[in-house]
Amino acid sequence: MHAAIPHLLELQRLDQAIATVRAHLDALPKRLRDADARLNGARAAVASAKESLTQALGQRKKLELDAEQWKERARKYRSQSSSVKTNEAYKALQQEIAGAESEASRIEDQVLEQMMAMEDIERRVKRVEAELKEADQAVTGEKKQIELQYMEEKKKATEAAAERDEIASKVPQEVLDLYTRIAKKHPGSAMAEARGDQCRACGLRVLPHIFQLLTSDTNEELFRCESCGRILYSMEPIPHVAPKPAGNGVNGS
Repeated sequence: MHAAIPHLLELQRLDQAIATVRAHLDALPKRLRDADARLNGARAAVASAKESLTQALGQRKKLELDAEQWKERARKYRSQSSSVKTNEAYKALQQEIAGAESEASRIEDQVLEQMMAMEDIERRVKRVEAELKEADQAVTGEKKQIELQYMEEKKKATEAAAERDEIASKVPQEVLDLYTRIAKKHPGSAMAEARGDQCRACGLRVLPHIFQLLTSDTNEELFRCESCGRILYSMEPIPHVAPKPAGNGVNGS
């Protein structure tokens, strides 16, 4: 096994951990936006309910004013009835009085209906105000949790990055450059285990002599999968064999 393999595997583990932490960090702003959206939705519901109540109150006052105007008209006609001279004029005036009183009664019925509708709206206002209070408390608590999680994830990222730098310093520069190039193409999986004569990343068969070298404790070469280009390694027991010459190059580049 090439001496850099354990370090590269550790780099891959750390890269995966850092990627996970970054994904968590990237998700936090959306969670904050979602929390604010829920709170804004609750506020909008309260504003809408109060606006409906204001409109209903205005409509009720208008109806009450209309009803009073029709009553006033009926009183005016009634006061004129004593001064009419003919039966025809008296009958006409009585019709006007009846019509005004009927219209006043009809509008008063609408006032009652509006009052009942307002009671429903008032109950809705109380309900959405209670929901807003609950949402405000829930969102406040959720934001605190998100802030704590952000600090924890940030700490994890900083620690993992520092540990990665330390491990990377132990890897020869050309090997580190190779790992970095492959990791850009295969994030989090620049390394591929060779097991059962097969690359476990892409499934391609590993040539027997390469697999034998991967499991040799005297091997000092890096081998890459001919299909996916990942750096191969083997976790199978390394047999004890007599030392033999080997280069320091990278095969399959």
